[in-house]
Amino acid sequence: MNAKRRNRLIWVASTVVLLVLGVVVGLILQNLWLGLLFAALVSLVWLIGVESRKSGNSGVNDESHGIEL
Repeated sequence: MNAKRRNRLIWVASTVVLLVLGVVVGLILQNLWLGLLFAALVSLVWLIGVESRKSGNSGVNDESHGIEL
């Protein structure tokens, strides 16, 4: 299995785990949609961070572009 496919599989599996944890948190907070929203936000931020690190743009001290997400 090539690295790109393996990384995508890891991200999809981790997203599913985060969604399940979001359901659990939502049930604890007695608001399922809030738990799912938290899980989706964490998954999106994690995806942005992983892709940024993979392309070599991790960190906020980029001299040419200033501070960006």
